[in-house]
Amino acid sequence: MQYLCLIYEAEALMAQRSEADMGKMMDDYGTFTHAIKASGQFVAGDALMPTETATSVRIRNGEMITTDGPFAETKEQLAGYYLVEAENLDDAILIGSRIPAAEYGTIEVRPIMVFDQ
Repeated sequence: MQYLCLIYEAEALMAQRSEADMGKMMDDYGTFTHAIKASGQFVAGDALMPTETATSVRIRNGEMITTDGPFAETKEQLAGYYLVEAENLDDAILIGSRIPAAEYGTIEVRPIMVFDQ
């Protein structure tokens, strides 16, 4: 079964990190990504640009309305994701706990809904 591990981090704290801290974080992500690919559980994953680059889209009364930024103000922002293959939710949670941001942010683990073909 596939699970989406959504990575939430506080962008304000990310901006305050030193170059050395950013380098270590990137090394940690590289190690994690290599390991999950080697395990065969990796399906997809990417980092996202900061929320200031986001645009929210809504249709109201047949009219498209766009707003700069994410849908809601939050303490932590969606920073990226991994789509993983796991045997069950417990296995997916263990994978999510290994994502480096779990130490300073939040990892939301959600099953992918499968529709009958």
